[in-house]
Amino acid sequence: NHTRISEFILVGFKSHPGSQVLLSVLFSTMYFVTVVGNICMILIIRMDPNLHSPMYFFLENLSTLDICYSSVITPRAALAFLLGRRSISYVGCASQMFFFSLFGTTEAFFLAVMAYDRFTAVCNPLLYQVIMSRRLCVLMVVGSYLSGCINCTIQTGFTFSLSFCGHREINHFFCEVAAVIHTSCSNTLVNELVMLAVCGPIIVGTALVVFVSYGYIIATIIQMPSAEGRHKAFSTCSSHMVTICLFFGTVFFMYAQPGAASSPSKSNIISIFYTVVIPMLNPFIYTLRNREVKGALKKQFKR
Repeated sequence: NHTRISEFILVGFKSHPGSQVLLSVLFSTMYFVTVVGNICMILIIRMDPNLHSPMYFFLENLSTLDICYSSVITPRAALAFLLGRRSISYVGCASQMFFFSLFGTTEAFFLAVMAYDRFTAVCNPLLYQVIMSRRLCVLMVVGSYLSGCINCTIQTGFTFSLSFCGHREINHFFCEVAAVIHTSCSNTLVNELVMLAVCGPIIVGTALVVFVSYGYIIATIIQMPSAEGRHKAFSTCSSHMVTICLFFGTVFFMYAQPGAASSPSKSNIISIFYTVVIPMLNPFIYTLRNREVKGALKKQFKR
């Protein structure tokens, strides 16, 4: 007979009490950089007419998503490290899991959509404006969010249908699916299979779109006659691929392999990358290395 608990205790990184203040400062700083960087990117794109194109439409939506994604996890974690208040209500934990899964899944689809956008621009430049119409761009963004909503509803619903027999400690710094499953006194085999069956195809499918798109992009770049053009294009693609590999690599390790829920203690450091670091890095990788964005920044400073 299980007892319905009213709250959980997040014990991630608790084994290093001397580093709690440092962790709080680190998380707070990264969150500040994430919010400021992504807000600046949104404002620049909206204020400069030269950036009103499909590519920057997706970048603007990615920035909005990254702010939401990071806001679900980072502020609460930083406050918990600083004050030592690690309890989270049952409903609060379910809500955090729901929105974390929503924004995380949507980000994976966004990366696939943006890769397809770049594939169309590089490999079919004459048809780019026709293919990437405003209607298609909006549908892609809406479809990404809907896919994320389906996944987070399944994951959260299955997870919180489990029984929790008084064991309230979650070996993580937020309510991550595998870590919460690990605290249950129910048989979690079905949940692990559902996580593998749902998350696996999403991760593999979106990653496949990304890498196939960039494969065609690289093949097209190699055929460019200008050495300077090839160098510039390769430099941009390599920066994008670092973020993509980091995101999909860590997420695949967490959710797309059997037994992912069996060792939640190993996921704390890995989770920092796709919940805190990547949303912070995206503005720098996707915009500040971009000449058009730098030009728009100079115009705004002159004004």
